[in-house]
Amino acid sequence: MTGLSLVATAVLLNAVASLAAESVPVPTATIIVEGNRRVEADTVRSYFHPGPDGRLDEAARNEALKALVATGLFEKVSIEPAGDRLTVHVTEAPTLDRVAFEGNRKIKDADLAAAIESKPRGSLQRSTVQGDIGRIIEAYRHVGRDDVRVAPEIIDRGNGRVDLVYVITEGTKTPVRRISFVGNRAFGARQLNAVIKTSATNMLSFLTGGDVYDPDRIAQDQQQLRLYYRSKGYADATVRSATAEYDPAAKGFAVTFAIDEGPLYHFGDISVACNIPGLDPQKLRGVALAHVGAVFDGNALDKSTELLAIEMAKLGYPFAQAVPRIARDAAAQRIDVAFVIDQGPRTYVERIEIHGNTHTRDYVIRREFDIAEGDPYNKTLIDRAERRLKNLNYFKTVKITNRPGSTPDRVVLDVETVEQATGEFNISGGYSSTDGALVEVKVGDRNFYGTGKNVQASVTYGQYARGIDLAASEPYFLGTKVSAGIELFGRQSEANSYQSYNSTTYGSTLQFGTPITEQLGVQWRYSIYNQDISLGPTNSGLTPSLAVQQAAANGPAWVSAVGSTSTYSTLDNAKSPTSGFRSQLSQDLAGLGGDVKFLRTSEDARYYQSLTGDLVGMVRAQGGYVTGWGGQQVPLMNSFFGGPTMVRGFATNGFGPRDLTPGTTMDNIGGSAYWATTAELQSGIPGVPDEYGLKASAFVDAGSVFRYTGPTSVGGTALQVAGKNVVRSSVGMGLTWASPFGALTVDYAVPLTKAAYDVVQPLRFSAGGF
Repeated sequence: MTGLSLVATAVLLNAVASLAAESVPVPTATIIVEGNRRVEADTVRSYFHPGPDGRLDEAARNEALKALVATGLFEKVSIEPAGDRLTVHVTEAPTLDRVAFEGNRKIKDADLAAAIESKPRGSLQRSTVQGDIGRIIEAYRHVGRDDVRVAPEIIDRGNGRVDLVYVITEGTKTPVRRISFVGNRAFGARQLNAVIKTSATNMLSFLTGGDVYDPDRIAQDQQQLRLYYRSKGYADATVRSATAEYDPAAKGFAVTFAIDEGPLYHFGDISVACNIPGLDPQKLRGVALAHVGAVFDGNALDKSTELLAIEMAKLGYPFAQAVPRIARDAAAQRIDVAFVIDQGPRTYVERIEIHGNTHTRDYVIRREFDIAEGDPYNKTLIDRAERRLKNLNYFKTVKITNRPGSTPDRVVLDVETVEQATGEFNISGGYSSTDGALVEVKVGDRNFYGTGKNVQASVTYGQYARGIDLAASEPYFLGTKVSAGIELFGRQSEANSYQSYNSTTYGSTLQFGTPITEQLGVQWRYSIYNQDISLGPTNSGLTPSLAVQQAAANGPAWVSAVGSTSTYSTLDNAKSPTSGFRSQLSQDLAGLGGDVKFLRTSEDARYYQSLTGDLVGMVRAQGGYVTGWGGQQVPLMNSFFGGPTMVRGFATNGFGPRDLTPGTTMDNIGGSAYWATTAELQSGIPGVPDEYGLKASAFVDAGSVFRYTGPTSVGGTALQVAGKNVVRSSVGMGLTWASPFGALTVDYAVPLTKAAYDVVQPLRFSAGGF
């Protein structure tokens, strides 16, 4: 044998011996841990699990190695077997003393800390840091910044402790510059823009934040558009895509929604088929909101399913499920609906786990569920709870999912939420044709300290009017579905060109709201307030009207009144409606204490209908009546006064019963009855981007205030009152701006019919609701 062969043989024998040593199972008696400083050696040994023979073979050592690495306590781990000994070499991961952020201005430290996984007193993990970089970048994408850069810095503090600092370069904002719709024929861009939350950038975007490019919000908008079409009769409508392309020239995104509308459907036959013995379908037929011949409404279908589930639970069938089976007749453009009632699986809710609510309390979220832990699981009611949580407007996103519980008949509900800001602070100023120059400061929070309470305070100071208002409300009073609220107010107006007297009112109102159905609710209230009229100097040098003098002579009076307001609404959008009906009936009875006694009733009904494209038609009818009781007359301040809220083109207190006694200021002294009607067309303005929130209107108004019931003589002098039911009417145009401070409107109306003594005012500025 040559020398080379001897060497090769020796090497081969050593290799075989080494492999044999590594494959020999190692007893657990001797495991030596090296390199550990904070982690106990016994903790490391606890990850080694011997086999049935009490020894650690190669497979057991590999499992221990994986488990030690997975703890995140070590940067490096290696295992060295040598005979009956096993040496574990570890390099411990540094402990994080502090996790900080630098360079962030658009997102607070607390919000970034909640988004990442690296935490103080935890261990530094390189993989976790890389993941945190992605999470920070994603957080910035949600506030419209796509070119953000994040660089982690590690500062050694000695003794295995480090600080982790994420240095952030935020870059410039990348907003949505343009939104367009392709394939829409039934609805114009203005209507569809009102449906989605994303808006193109404009001069007020810094207040609204709607121009932030957020992929999640775009996806939600895509879903909202589909649901909107479905609620308007287009059951086959789809939003094929929602693409966002970056435009370097505009330095922002252009978002395009591609829509396939499909045909317009109407409801055909509506039936209920029950497959559960003992449950009479006749008791359920009247629950469904869908009606034969009506335009197909996906919302009505969903609500019908919810109402059927609730009704069946009341009848003792909590697991019963109503599934709408739809049969389309494309030729006739009708949809037959059969609600099929089946017994669902007997599954119970084991737990409801809530995540992401860093501000909102758990109980605020739980009270939106119609079911609790331990109740039968019902998907319809879960979907309803998700919609309710979204409608609270406390969260950017809400998603409810379920996973298996501890047994096959149990499920766990996971509620994932992402909070959004609910506080507001506004300072606004302007000019009102009624109050002159004015400024308003308003502060509030609709989710006060995460409790769901709404707290608001406002102060108004105008040329002729001043006021303060403090209000707080609780949507679930004492844990019930009754809302409660209290308001403290004080208002003061001075003599001006519309009235010759000063007035002061201060008091409080206690309110309770009771929901009857999804569309109908009743608000109950008790009000107590002090009202007073005083005479002010008149620029004309004339004597105030005799009725005003009498009201001033009567002095201040306390009004103690109970009342209610019933509101029924099917509007598709409360702020910018394009279809639906809204009716509000209010009644107040004064005289339960206090100094005055009267009964006042008023009604305001509006109907909206989309006509074509962006054109929306609206008709409105309103009326009211007030009468004294117990031998008392209606006080001047509690009467009705005709003005631009009834018929535009007339001044405040411009029409109605008037004291025409010669030598007086001839004030409007109020009537006990009124009526008014309106027909109006509303549309976007061609050439003006929809995101500016401007819309124009053309209208015809008519109405009257009549029937004076106050004093007819003062000090032996008879009043010369003109109070006949004279029809006032006007035609005009208006411009409304949906500003962040509320709807601001300017109208120009020309009176067509009026009384000779009426006061007209063609141009008017106003602020308020739709």
